[in-house]
Amino acid sequence: MQIYIQLIWAYLKIGIFGFGGGYAMLSLVEKAVVEPGWISETMFTDIVAISQMTPGPIGINSATYIGFVAPGSVNPALSGIGWGLLGSCLATLAVVVPSFILVLYSSHFIRRHSESGVIKAIFSGLRPVVVGLIASAAIMLMNAANFNPNGIGWQLWVNVAICAIAFCLAFFPLKFGKKNIKIHPILIIILAGIAGYLIYGL
Repeated sequence: MQIYIQLIWAYLKIGIFGFGGGYAMLSLVEKAVVEPGWISETMFTDIVAISQMTPGPIGINSATYIGFVAPGSVNPALSGIGWGLLGSCLATLAVVVPSFILVLYSSHFIRRHSESGVIKAIFSGLRPVVVGLIASAAIMLMNAANFNPNGIGWQLWVNVAICAIAFCLAFFPLKFGKKNIKIHPILIIILAGIAGYLIYGL
């Protein structure tokens, strides 16, 4: 049962100090759940991918998934659905409640003091920190578990190519005649899934 206390404590800290949204939280989440050995690095990257594709914020989705799998991973006696649902509920509440309370109070405070030089200075300092945290999350996900989980050389280059193509499709508009069309991210995810199945599943 100690794992549930550890989950609550870990996600309380993430909920309190996780500035900048889900992507900025990822480095905190990895440190909290991968380093203690609750889940493997490969499973963490899979959970991040699933959290990105499912509706809702990535931080909350990942808390729900990790809360479900971590108890059974640490203690096989807690591998049932009931224990997993308990972990999901506790982790999700632990990450949501502190953020909800902080946002509820800070929004009221900021609205009253929006013209304050102190508030403006605080946000000026927070913006580059958030950018740095998101960049660190991107660098953290550029690992062997994402790009070369099987240790096969050709798969590394195929995965790098898929990543580069997906980035170009998301960032640069395609020209059709006089129109510039940007590919929707959902379509890019579907195309990447199809490419993965054709390359690795057949």
